[in-house]
Amino acid sequence: MLKLDRYLLSELAQSTFATLVVLLVVSVGGVITDVLKDIASGRLPAGLMLSQLGLVLLSWLPLILPLALMLGMMLGIGRLYRDSEMPVIHAMGVGPVRLLRPVMALVLPVVVIVALCSLWLGPKAERVSRQMINEANRNLVISGLSPGSFTEIPGGGGVVYVGSMSGDGTRFQRIFIYRQNEGRLDVTTANTGSLSVEDDGERYLTLDNGFQVEGPVDGGKDYRLMRYASNDVRLPAGKERYDPNDPRTMPTLELLGDPRRASIAQLHGRLAPPLLTLAFALLAVPLARSTPRQARFGGAMMGFFAYLIGMNLMQVGQGWLASGRIPPALGLWWLVLPLLAVGVWMYVKDGAIAIPRLRLRKGAAP
Repeated sequence: MLKLDRYLLSELAQSTFATLVVLLVVSVGGVITDVLKDIASGRLPAGLMLSQLGLVLLSWLPLILPLALMLGMMLGIGRLYRDSEMPVIHAMGVGPVRLLRPVMALVLPVVVIVALCSLWLGPKAERVSRQMINEANRNLVISGLSPGSFTEIPGGGGVVYVGSMSGDGTRFQRIFIYRQNEGRLDVTTANTGSLSVEDDGERYLTLDNGFQVEGPVDGGKDYRLMRYASNDVRLPAGKERYDPNDPRTMPTLELLGDPRRASIAQLHGRLAPPLLTLAFALLAVPLARSTPRQARFGGAMMGFFAYLIGMNLMQVGQGWLASGRIPPALGLWWLVLPLLAVGVWMYVKDGAIAIPRLRLRKGAAP
């Protein structure tokens, strides 16, 4: 029986790992698209692309791993049914209780990983991501401005030339800015300046002792020349600033004593993924059951739709908790507990169908 456990565990683990790789490849494409969009709009410094990609993927793992485990188990068990291996295993008297050993040997470590990502690594990744962006927005080098070259303002707002820059990237000398807006051009020069960030995340180039020329793009004499002692040029706003009191970035232990509805919703949103992972894993075994002539991927589609409905209800439930539409005591238990009960019931029922009662076999002909 130990050899059977190793064989089943190997089959399920290989299918789950292959499914996880495919889902990660698809997810990386979506993450890269979002990160590049933020870089193009000037909300995210280009130098943080790789680090932000890794941190975002880490925060997505509680959503990716449950689906990978469910589909991987369904594909692995489905192959055993298709090759008539599972009927042989059932004929040996191996029922649902006995199958729990190899199944849980795979499921429980994945549930632990999902719990770690949901309760600890995911919030920490979100916190580190915002801190990195917050620090980067205060540095001209990381923001994309390099001394001695013309650089397009992120988001297409114009062109900037910086002659020299301090070592920490916060102050500069000899700056030239060209902007064009609504048929008029604007040329601004300055001897010195610095980068400043407001509390709401707005970034400004504070220029000192310079000139500003404004006029029409298509010709004409409507030009204006202004000399100034100080001038602020607005850069595209960065991503949302890091707030240590934001429930999305707070450690899970701190959420336990926070009475705010948003904190309660965030806490239940972190507790739900590992429990839903266990429920989806139990559903995978009965949904993967098939006959030799049955369609191969019918159960997989049903499992995928169950995952979509469960995860969408989790997101909607978080919104209801945060807005006060459902009481905090109810949390997301109205979703998690029924789904777990359905998973256990379907698992036991599938075992009753697969393994006839032993007393019925006693009177069977040899």
